[in-house]
Amino acid sequence: MQTYYYVLASQKFLVEEEPIEEVLKERTRHYHEQEKEIDFWLVRQPAFLEAPEMAEIKAQCPQPAAAIISTNHQFITWLKLRLEYVIIGEFQAPSATISDPIASLATVS
Repeated sequence: MQTYYYVLASQKFLVEEEPIEEVLKERTRHYHEQEKEIDFWLVRQPAFLEAPEMAEIKAQCPQPAAAIISTNHQFITWLKLRLEYVIIGEFQAPSATISDPIASLATVS
């Protein structure tokens, strides 16, 4: 199992009010320059929140939620310092309750 770290907030805050697209583009560019594999994902309506052990976290976050999920703990810590009004945490996957760590419940339009 792999440990995944996340920054969680309302989708409105994370995607619309914060310039997160710019941050993620810069991070992607840096990874490409360093020939490093991408280890972060922006997930709208993350499915991991449906796991029973995440019920308390889900209750704290306005819905619909969005998350940046990463295997890099330092990146998530940096995002927390930059974004301030977010929830951070971690989970293990794949597990009995979280089969796909970056799955989304959002419908594709």
